[in-house]
Amino acid sequence: MEKDYETHSIPMLNTMESIEEESERKKRFPFFHLFLLIITFISTMLAGALQEGIDPITQPHLIYKGLPFSLTLLLILGTHELGHYIVSKRSRVSATLPYFIPAPSFIGTFGAFIKMESPIPDRRALLKIGVAGPLAGFIVALPAIIIGLEMSEVREPSHKEGGISLGSSLLLSFLTRLILGVSDDSADILLHPVGFAGWIGLFVTALNLLPMGQLDGGHIIYSVSKKLHNSFSWIAFVMLFPLGFLWEGWFFWGMAVFILGRGHPPSIDETVPLERGDKILGAAALIIFIITFIPVPFKI
Repeated sequence: MEKDYETHSIPMLNTMESIEEESERKKRFPFFHLFLLIITFISTMLAGALQEGIDPITQPHLIYKGLPFSLTLLLILGTHELGHYIVSKRSRVSATLPYFIPAPSFIGTFGAFIKMESPIPDRRALLKIGVAGPLAGFIVALPAIIIGLEMSEVREPSHKEGGISLGSSLLLSFLTRLILGVSDDSADILLHPVGFAGWIGLFVTALNLLPMGQLDGGHIIYSVSKKLHNSFSWIAFVMLFPLGFLWEGWFFWGMAVFILGRGHPPSIDETVPLERGDKILGAAALIIFIITFIPVPFKI
């Protein structure tokens, strides 16, 4: 989460010390980042194995069957964060390598993030950094869901109680009809682990593109207009609560953004205008959000 910075003159000695500290930090091997990646790889592989019906305790030799899910999901999440990281570096914004978050959940992770360590120079850089992650993640998640659907199994609709089904977006509904020739409601689709990882990737993309706070969507809308950011943050925040009655996770997401803050720190130079290419990127992000948003991600 970015911080609000004040601009002021800095003594040359402090500047030199900062440069030396930054140089020294770059020389260090990212042991902690690598450790988190390895642990998250293990936790997601275990989650993938469980999805395949493998018991890690009694069948430890079959845990490798969780690899398709784990590798696909980590590739999507890693590409998303590396998109932010690379564009941050090109915009001369100091940023950390991705931190992966292992978790004892059914997907084995709470995602990944990078930390901005210096202020954003202008609105153009802010928009590019905000768009880079979702766009990069989407580019990887799209073929994953396509390949996953092709390897998925279509079954007759089941009326058994207690099952959990995944919600669908405009894009997912279109791809399901195109690849499998069925609609979401006309059949049960046993989604392949690669497809499930792709589904998660698209869902995470939509979550990050919500136009509020300091989410990627918040960065993008702030770069367009500070006033629009304030308005859209309120609208998105309020809309999450009716959606929460359809899926309780929206309550948690809304409260998390509220606690972290709906505002957005200014860039160093707020007067730099967006160019045509920047606006096209912003429009592309809006389209991706519309076609990947899932109002009810999980349902019984």
